[in-house]
Amino acid sequence: MQEVTGEPATGPSPDQRRYRVLLELTALVARTRTLNGALQQIAPSLLSLTGGTFLNISLHDPRHDRMDAHYWKANLEDGDLGSFPVDDSASGWAWKHQETLAIPDIQNESRFPGCLPALRDHGIRSYTVLPVSTATQHFGALGLGRSVSDRLAGEDIELLSHIASVGALALDNQQSGHSLTEQRSLVAISRELTATLELDRLLPVILSSVRSIVDVDRTVLSLLDESGENVYLYGEAPSTPPSLPLSQTVPLEKALSGPAIRTRCPVFFSADDLRARNSPLARAMLEIGILSVCAVPLIARDRVWGALHAASLTENAFRPSEVEYLQQVATQIAVALQNAHTYREIRVLKDRALQEKRYLESEVLAANRADDIVGSSSGLKRVLDYAAIVADTDSTVLITGETGTGKERIARMIHERSRRRDRSFIKLNCAAIPTGLLESELFGHEKGAFTGAVSQKIGRLELADQGTLFLDEIGEIALELQPKLLRVLQDHEFERLGGTKTLKVDVRVIAATNRDLAKAVEEKEFRGDLFYRLHVFPLHIPPLRDRREDIPLLIHHFVEKSAARMRKRIDFVPDEAVQAMMHWPWPGNIRELENFIERSVILTEGNRLNAPLSELRERSTQPSSQVEGTLRDKERDHIIQVLRETGGTLSGPHGAAARLGLKRTTLQYKMQRLGISRSDYLK
Repeated sequence: MQEVTGEPATGPSPDQRRYRVLLELTALVARTRTLNGALQQIAPSLLSLTGGTFLNISLHDPRHDRMDAHYWKANLEDGDLGSFPVDDSASGWAWKHQETLAIPDIQNESRFPGCLPALRDHGIRSYTVLPVSTATQHFGALGLGRSVSDRLAGEDIELLSHIASVGALALDNQQSGHSLTEQRSLVAISRELTATLELDRLLPVILSSVRSIVDVDRTVLSLLDESGENVYLYGEAPSTPPSLPLSQTVPLEKALSGPAIRTRCPVFFSADDLRARNSPLARAMLEIGILSVCAVPLIARDRVWGALHAASLTENAFRPSEVEYLQQVATQIAVALQNAHTYREIRVLKDRALQEKRYLESEVLAANRADDIVGSSSGLKRVLDYAAIVADTDSTVLITGETGTGKERIARMIHERSRRRDRSFIKLNCAAIPTGLLESELFGHEKGAFTGAVSQKIGRLELADQGTLFLDEIGEIALELQPKLLRVLQDHEFERLGGTKTLKVDVRVIAATNRDLAKAVEEKEFRGDLFYRLHVFPLHIPPLRDRREDIPLLIHHFVEKSAARMRKRIDFVPDEAVQAMMHWPWPGNIRELENFIERSVILTEGNRLNAPLSELRERSTQPSSQVEGTLRDKERDHIIQVLRETGGTLSGPHGAAARLGLKRTTLQYKMQRLGISRSDYLK
């Protein structure tokens, strides 16, 4: 059975659907009081689940010794199939021999001349029929036909067997006038047992449910371990004495449940039998006055999971009808145990797969780090080291740098190395969405919040719950939206546009900008409180012109990437081209370089890169870039000089910030932007 979670919905597994059909039949029998009425309602689900097209119930008429059959088809058609002599019908054979009969292809079957023509008329090729019987009554047979020649799967036969058992019990109740309390109790216990899939929580539910619907004095579960050689005992603590050896492992040969588990049949113990057994549980039962015990095996999917012990202070307490009911309860318990076991196996496999996934991801990340973030310069290494440190926290990160420096790539790296790596990485470019729509895109909106809001919309914040939200170009967010974003950072809560319900989210925010936010705060273009909330861990990515030693690596990386995409083979990059690109300032940074390389690959016809260097020469004559680089260099040199004069002191009346006429935070931002480290001014 598949686990049902909040992860991405995949729907119920076939085992869950089979169990629900059985549960639905049990509930319908209790509600409709007729087996035919219940079968009519579950027929579509049962036929869909088993691939069948035809379901029928055949009841034995003792007065005429015939089988009277009624059917239901997948197209909702139903009616009487006919009345056939016992020896001329497949259902009569199953009723008479009390065995399951499978006919893989009725075209090759000649034993049942009475019913086979009727089945052929309904387009049936394969047919499976099971007896509908209790321990004391043989009522008839349940049949399922399919339009293809094949044998029915074992799990489907098992489901039909359970349905036949429930049907037989319903018929017995109808004939004898028994109360429907047992049926309703089966429904109740089924609902309780399907409420959890965790074994530790399921075991108390099983015992409390059994004690509420079965009139016994003690109930104990005996569950087989994985080896099948030992059992451990589990009982209700409030109703068991200190001497009852629960939660202990007992060898199967010494266990009271041993005979029931080995024979797969109910086993009864009197007081004398308990005295003769060399079993810890038997001795404990005698100590509290137990005079009769019924051990019922727990069987699901042809596997014995253990046994249910029902114990009474009365001698000969278990009549055949009560034992049959205990078997029905045991079937429910066994299916629940099987589901819990499957759930646990899936969790173990999932956890193992997750660990393997993380290991492989770390290996791939280490092996292909050059494919993700290329470069070996000290400035880039510093950024990567800081990013790796902050990744393992939930702190807000503000990534700054010029356009095209790879801010989103660094944000993704932080997310992929964080504890949130298995959750969503949701990005939103604040500059790419009009202000009027940005609030709805970020926070979502309710139906009717504005003209055109015809349905509820989930915002990026909710999508990023438990994961990471990357806000690119955060400096472009409108002032009127900034308080709402500040509230998310402070309290992790917000309301959708047009809504009144406060929503909580657990989201990590990584923001990026190419603006000087500290200057924007001074100019009243950005809220100071929001800036400081974002400025928890700033990371400044140096422009490409400040890490020119990375350019050759990037050139070869982008040449290989573009050539592979265009199905070209380029083995040689001329030194002239490398030198020209090394000296170009790249105002568009890595993005500009990648586009230039792609253009070069397009122009290349052989295996030697044909870079349009004339573009760089023509543009290099423009003085603006030279002036920009010169001014930046002068600003950097000036700040380093002041820092040297103040001994690296930033704040205070004699600190570098005061001498430069800047706030301390503004100076720190400029130092990050210009790539100034302590080694530059403290020597």
